[in-house]
Amino acid sequence: MLYTMKQTCEKTGLTYDTLKFYCNEGLIPNVKRDKNNYRVFNDKDIEWIKSLSCLKSCDMSIVEMKEYLELCLKGKSSIPERQEILNNKLKELEYKINKIQDSINYIHWKQNFYNDVLNGKTQYYSNLTNAEKDDEI
Repeated sequence: MLYTMKQTCEKTGLTYDTLKFYCNEGLIPNVKRDKNNYRVFNDKDIEWIKSLSCLKSCDMSIVEMKEYLELCLKGKSSIPERQEILNNKLKELEYKINKIQDSINYIHWKQNFYNDVLNGKTQYYSNLTNAEKDDEI
């Protein structure tokens, strides 16, 4: 079955402009055209486009996505190179997750500190001001 640009956008969650951009950038190989010269996509194209969305979510640049696509088009022989690219992205994402988790932990700690201060369990202090003196005023 072939899908129009609009149908493809609905199936992949991409905007029309993004899908058109990906086509124009050559990120979707062998784009087919119907009798009216409109782009159409098959099920394999849909799956590849979903993969592109995932790669973009992994913070791959367009250049990196093109490099990955070229390797994919080479077939099985390029699997080790593709694995290396994905492993590098995985490490970057894991680093970001750790940084985000550190931030979440800080916010939880700070919220608990504020709650304890407001409930009288902890005396307020600040590293920015002389809070003890401020409380006396």
